[in-house]
Amino acid sequence: MARGTLRIYLGAAPGVGKTYAMLSEAHRRVERGTDCVVAFVEHHHRPRTEVMLHGLEQLPRREIEYRGGTFTEMDVDAVLRRAPKVALVDELAHTNMTGSRNTKRWQDVEELLAAGIDVISTVNIQHLESLGDVVESITGVRQRETVPDEVVRRADQIELVDMSPQALRRRMAHGNIYKPDKVDAALSNYFRPGNLTALRELALLWVADRVDAHLTEYRSEHHVSAIWGSRERIVVGLTGGPEGRTLIRRAARLAEKGAGGEVMAVYISRSDGLTAVSPKELALQRTLVEDLGGTFHQVVGDDIPAALLDFARGVNATQIVLGVSRRRSWQYVFGPGVGATVARESGPDLDVHLITHAEVGKGRGLPVARGARLGRSRVISGWLAGVLGPLLLTWLLKSVVPDIGLANHMLLFLTLTVAAALLGGLLPALASAVVGSTLLNWFFTPPVHTLTVADPQNIVAIVVFVGVAVAVASVVDLAARRTHQAARLRAESEILSFLAGNVLRGETGLEDLLERVRETFGMESVALLERAGEKDPWTCAGSVGPGPATTPDAADVDVPVGDHMALSLCGRVLPAADRRVLAAFAAQAAVVVDRRRLKGEADRAEELAEGNRIRTALLAAVSHDLRTPLAGIKAAVTSLRSDDVEWSEEDQAELLEAIEEGADRLDHLVGNLLDMSRLQTGTVTPIIRETDLDEVVPMALGAVPEDTVDLDVPESLPMVGVDRGLLERSVANIVENAVKYSPPGERVLVSASAMADRVEIRVVDRGPGVPDEVKDRIFEPFQRYGDAPRGDGVGLGLAVARGFAEAIGGTLHAEDTPGGGLTMVLAVRTAPGRRRERPDVSPAVTS
Repeated sequence: MARGTLRIYLGAAPGVGKTYAMLSEAHRRVERGTDCVVAFVEHHHRPRTEVMLHGLEQLPRREIEYRGGTFTEMDVDAVLRRAPKVALVDELAHTNMTGSRNTKRWQDVEELLAAGIDVISTVNIQHLESLGDVVESITGVRQRETVPDEVVRRADQIELVDMSPQALRRRMAHGNIYKPDKVDAALSNYFRPGNLTALRELALLWVADRVDAHLTEYRSEHHVSAIWGSRERIVVGLTGGPEGRTLIRRAARLAEKGAGGEVMAVYISRSDGLTAVSPKELALQRTLVEDLGGTFHQVVGDDIPAALLDFARGVNATQIVLGVSRRRSWQYVFGPGVGATVARESGPDLDVHLITHAEVGKGRGLPVARGARLGRSRVISGWLAGVLGPLLLTWLLKSVVPDIGLANHMLLFLTLTVAAALLGGLLPALASAVVGSTLLNWFFTPPVHTLTVADPQNIVAIVVFVGVAVAVASVVDLAARRTHQAARLRAESEILSFLAGNVLRGETGLEDLLERVRETFGMESVALLERAGEKDPWTCAGSVGPGPATTPDAADVDVPVGDHMALSLCGRVLPAADRRVLAAFAAQAAVVVDRRRLKGEADRAEELAEGNRIRTALLAAVSHDLRTPLAGIKAAVTSLRSDDVEWSEEDQAELLEAIEEGADRLDHLVGNLLDMSRLQTGTVTPIIRETDLDEVVPMALGAVPEDTVDLDVPESLPMVGVDRGLLERSVANIVENAVKYSPPGERVLVSASAMADRVEIRVVDRGPGVPDEVKDRIFEPFQRYGDAPRGDGVGLGLAVARGFAEAIGGTLHAEDTPGGGLTMVLAVRTAPGRRRERPDVSPAVTS
């Protein structure tokens, strides 16, 4: 019997329409005459989904008794007996009740498929086993019901049911997914826009990978060798020249033409030292490619074409973008160039684009070499010109060119000597002079074919030739060395000026500076070490790269900065010529550290200034806001003590009530003032203990009327590590503020839920709300938004709440309430090792 086929509707979150799409497909198949039945579909009381079940044959479910309750599951035996052509099985990741035929529903589906029954099922992206950790980090909910990725990947068809986060939230707000009493909590927790966007991206990427795998399988089965590039990955080869920006923009335009295109710019630096380009230009190109959504990479390699191709193949690139060479025409005698070499060796899998630009043919400028060394290729070329060149010239003069006289012969040999000096330096030029003088004597000076010279004038001519050749070679070699040194100094000055400007402007952090050192010198790791005294241990102020040195002695290169700081590099030993630039880098790193410390001192000074401002505001509050309740208390007490008026019991009770209200208000104001004073002076010392929220949050609601707050704090929440008193005061201030601004008859919702390694307490009101530009300002001391009465507090409630929240390691911020209002989100850390057993979400979320 042939195995049945599996079709899966995959969604990013509950409510996107997977079950609805599955039922729509069932109706289409029934209309075509296909024998299709509903083996198990859960509509979750969604009216539109429930209507779609009409007209479809539904098989009876199996009832299971468990712990005094009755539950229903899919009856696999009933489906096998019915033997339909197609069976609809909802919620593929569902865990069956104890006593079922199989532990998981996907195992039930496997039985149906083995029996030759086609199955249509649904699953959410968060239920894939490999994505459990990722989904938990996004939503804070650990999915217990999962399905192995391989089960889903084996499906014959996978269809993504997609919906934008905004549309899904609208469906939620309209009551099409959950019941009205659960909408606010869902929108504020699991169904937040950020969560839905991240889950949607996960679903899209997973399906895209599945499509790529299917395409690869198809090409393998049908022996398709040509590349079908569905996602373009473009590598831009940079030389550090001004044409780099043109190449990056061109690559970005190429990437925009295809869906999911990616741009990666790479600069190949040689392994023998400083980069041969302006670091300022390279930094500008790095910024440009990152602004265009690409990435910048720097790799080390002496063979630039090979290194570029290795990088491109390593990142699975489909295209390489290079600029047409800036070399002049005559320079092509030394080789075809990087572009032509890459194009020749790229193979059929890589497309190479050679882009024209304004710098074509203008020359590459002065090379920047390390010290006075020439490259290996130039030295070899110099020796070839100095040794083989005279032999080839002698053959040409004897075989092809007629006798042109000894003087002309000497000039031609002298030209070869100069060429050898230009290419390989002094030693190849000296060898050329020796070989050339010997060949001149043997072949062109009478008597020929002997080393003797008959005419004394010819002896003088040969001696002069050798002298001139040596002098010219020395001058040319010296000029080349000075040119290289000047170019090196220019590169060093550009590096130092650029870095100094960034450091002075505060644009470069310590880690960024150390990363620049590592890239510039091609090292594995760089660390800045410091210690307080000669006998104190070294500590790391900052490091980049794997395995940084912990002491200067453990590093390959150590540059001291003063008496108690050192820049340590690991990777290779640098020549002495690099120490000057490295010392400047070390000095700049010390400046960054000092600036960071000065900034810390400035921040502390600013805190002191803020404390002075708070104290001034406290005096103003005492002089005005505290007088109001005091005046009411004084007036009531004076009235009660007056002998001129005979107060009734009702009047006395009213006056006493006014005194009590004034005292309560005064106590509240004084408490907030004292709390803010403690926060500003840093005298708040929290005592962190493991605490259950359901014991603390209800205690914080004592100051508000009972009929103004709805409380939803599940007992299954994990314990949190907080100071109970500070948390209670923080929640109390938040709730009092929410109740104060809520419309009459509207209750404030106080709920709590677990999100990854924290627990969020959300206080939701339906008041006027707060504009985005004011959301941070309402947490500042003595700030009141809107038309709050002057005597209704001094604007410290939320400031104290945030201060206490931060003191216990939590955060407090404001969000808009869906449908209008303001939501305060107080997040605190869970206690170490204390995690909930089950996710605190609606069962529909796990469907």
